[in-house]
Amino acid sequence: MPIRLLLFTSSLVFAQQPCESLAQLKLNRATVSSAAQAGNICVVKAIARPTKDSEINLEVQLPLENWNGRYRQLGNGGWAGAVPSGQIKTAAEQGYASAGTDDGHPRGAGDAAWAIGHPEKLIDFGHRAVHAKSIINAFYGKPANKHYFVGCSDGGREALQEAQRYPEDFDGIVAGAPAYDWSHHFAGFVWNAQALRKDPASFIPHAKLPVIQKAALAACDKIDSVEDGLVEDPRDCKFDPDVLLCKDGDGADCLTAPQLAALKKIYAGPRNPRTGKQIYPGYPPSTEAIGNEWANWILGKPPADSIQMMFGKSFFGQAVYENPQWNYLSMEFDNDVAYGDQKAGVHINSNNPDLRSFRANGGKLLMYHGWADGAISAYSSIDYYDNVLSFLARYPDGRAQAKAPVQDFFRLFMVPGMGHCGGGSGPNRFGNGSNAPHDPNRNIVAALERWVEQGTAPDKIIAQGAKPDSTRPLCPYPQKVTYNGSGNPNDAASFSCK
Repeated sequence: MPIRLLLFTSSLVFAQQPCESLAQLKLNRATVSSAAQAGNICVVKAIARPTKDSEINLEVQLPLENWNGRYRQLGNGGWAGAVPSGQIKTAAEQGYASAGTDDGHPRGAGDAAWAIGHPEKLIDFGHRAVHAKSIINAFYGKPANKHYFVGCSDGGREALQEAQRYPEDFDGIVAGAPAYDWSHHFAGFVWNAQALRKDPASFIPHAKLPVIQKAALAACDKIDSVEDGLVEDPRDCKFDPDVLLCKDGDGADCLTAPQLAALKKIYAGPRNPRTGKQIYPGYPPSTEAIGNEWANWILGKPPADSIQMMFGKSFFGQAVYENPQWNYLSMEFDNDVAYGDQKAGVHINSNNPDLRSFRANGGKLLMYHGWADGAISAYSSIDYYDNVLSFLARYPDGRAQAKAPVQDFFRLFMVPGMGHCGGGSGPNRFGNGSNAPHDPNRNIVAALERWVEQGTAPDKIIAQGAKPDSTRPLCPYPQKVTYNGSGNPNDAASFSCK
């Protein structure tokens, strides 16, 4: 039963109410804990309890002046554990009625101890806690004109949960770097940790990441016609890591045999040892030293856990086996992965390719992913888009709107050189949490609003690069950015989508 903040009263009030009066509202399976004015914003906090074991903290912020008529819900990151108040406030200051939740628990983003002995809380995190539709009917006397969801990482997973499980909730959704295949995604984390740490000789020192990237770029940087330290699509990169093998012992500019074997495992990703089926994709070459993505997420600094290792241990040790003493080195990639799917993935994963209802309801979905993401493999977003495309081709339904091509309601933008949800050395500023102007040509949220409200789909988005005077178009997959053959390579006008 999804959580919706609905008034029990059926009467509508056609005038804006005092902020403090919202503290008296009677809500469905929720209780308002406070309602107070903070500057030009009305801040409402509530606790929702869809089950006896649930306690989901909600926050709604309502502009007192200049409401733009839109509702925006913000997603979380990691295991959540806190309401994204800062993002909610920013959205409210921009004129949106905005909201978010803590996903049903107060623990840190890397800790899933709250799931031990609390199966309902795991379901709350999976999808029930995502719903925090604001009480704007009571405050403004009318509903929002359009409803939007914006999230990255776990927030991207939440965004896809909305499209899949609750297709009528939002008119438009932005899903950045979505961790949608949570159980397999975290299996990939454990795979990388084992590859690097099961044998101490396999660990790749941070200082060797630039060496690896330099070799990959030497093989691949020119394939997109611009030698700029970025590979537009690393799938086109035919890099043989064997060129890095040390010829005599160890060295600063090469990899030992155990280190090379670990690198190949990271590139390849885990497969089921019994069936050979890919469990989770690996990570692309040519991005290894960008923005400390690999250094922090994949490698870490022994004996401390890497970020991936921390999340992998929290998922299997706390959410799946509910055993804080679980040892990641003991994990095998057949039965353990299957059990993770059954125990937790069924509630958390948002990998269902059936978006027919979302499409039929007129919903629009924009997804983006940075190729240099060291957390969530960029390949995974392409896999999801292709799975949706394949599913809808096999199982069309009879409604006219539901027969529309995938590009008519779902577009994916891959970003060269960008890290996890932002940062990196590529064109990473396009409204994905950055200060990009609210221009539909330069801001993915504004592009979504124009698509939903005016019917104009984004054929490209102009992103600002790491340098202030550098711009590059982002093209909807499967199109690729192509250099026109002349012109300034730092100017978006020198490129086309083909």
